[in-house]
Amino acid sequence: MTNTVSTRPAHHTTPRRRWSWTWVMLSSLAIAGYFVGQYGEGTLDELAQRNVGLATTYADRSWPVQVAFYVHIVAAGLALALGPWQFSKRLRTRHWRLHRWNGRVYMVTLALGSAAAFVMSMFNSVGISGFFGFAALAVLWGWTALRGYKAARARRFREHEAWMIRNFALTYAAVTLRLWLGVLIMVQLPFSDGREFTDIFDQAYGPLPYLCWIPNIVVAEFLVRRRNLPSLHMTSPPADARLAG
Repeated sequence: MTNTVSTRPAHHTTPRRRWSWTWVMLSSLAIAGYFVGQYGEGTLDELAQRNVGLATTYADRSWPVQVAFYVHIVAAGLALALGPWQFSKRLRTRHWRLHRWNGRVYMVTLALGSAAAFVMSMFNSVGISGFFGFAALAVLWGWTALRGYKAARARRFREHEAWMIRNFALTYAAVTLRLWLGVLIMVQLPFSDGREFTDIFDQAYGPLPYLCWIPNIVVAEFLVRRRNLPSLHMTSPPADARLAG
């Protein structure tokens, strides 16, 4: 797998891109606030009695797993809140020191959040399917961040931007998971035939370990290619592409 670089000029910022960034920023901040805030209203045992979020899944786990749970909640919430600002052109060009420090904090949250997410994946509520889906997400989340960090350290900034687009697509899984959950619940309601809501919820949650992030990474690769950034190929690039890189 290699990166190839297009020599075509990069696109300028357009109104559509600004609106897209605004939507991503607002939705990220909303879910980050909700994501962290709901678990600050009591202990896991108390929240589990009220069926709050993932509390019922992790309330009876051992204390190391619960520590990983809280580390992931805080770290992923911060990553989701900080991530969109990495793509602000104004921040990168006019306040590059702030962009750099924002990126450093973002990387720390990713290191903590991905490690904690991998631990959590072994105790998820969907079983072995959930483990493979969420564990793959955790590993790719950390790996894309590492690739982006190495590219930045080597001053390969276009490659760095490409990897961070992929990485934030995985961070944004916290948002798309909830969007897909709502959609999958809604499409079942007309055919529920009096089923309990818990059954509808469980059916909707089943595919989410994969559905929350695989479409995201496909869209991310589309954006990488659309912006003429280094894209992924499973074969060796032509000689001219290697020279361009």
